Amino acid sequence: MELTRHQIREIAFQTLFALNANQQTNKEDFFEALTNGKYGDQYPKYLNELVTGVMANKEALDNLIEKYLKSGWSINRIAKTDLVILEIALYEMLHVDDLAAKISINEAIELAKKYSDDRSRKFVNGILSHALEELVK
Repeated sequence: MELTRHQIREIAFQTLFALNANQQTNKEDFFEALTNGKYGDQYPKYLNELVTGVMANKEALDNLIEKYLKSGWSINRIAKTDLVILEIALYEMLHVDDLAAKISINEAIELAKKYSDDRSRKFVNGILSHALEELVK
């Protein structure tokens, strides 16, 4: 059974969150644990693309997030769960050609509902909506 993009985003979120906490481990170890070893070394291409892409573009993504924060806020003040969710969504919005930005935003809100609280969901939506306005210009 193939994973849906929604499931892949969730595994990417869990992997990136875990890598934030434990940088000594590699992403493949997390992929294997999170997919119960079901794919061997053949992880879904999109999963690898998301995790590798977010990691490679983290600084640029975080700078973009910081641009949309309210005055007095810094990137360090954002809950780690919310930060990873925002990084994934912005990476998709900027680098995945066959995906509508609104899908990335909706998926980010779904992740925030599952892994954060109601305030986080609104925060994630606000940041991504501002980013979308600018990207559409």
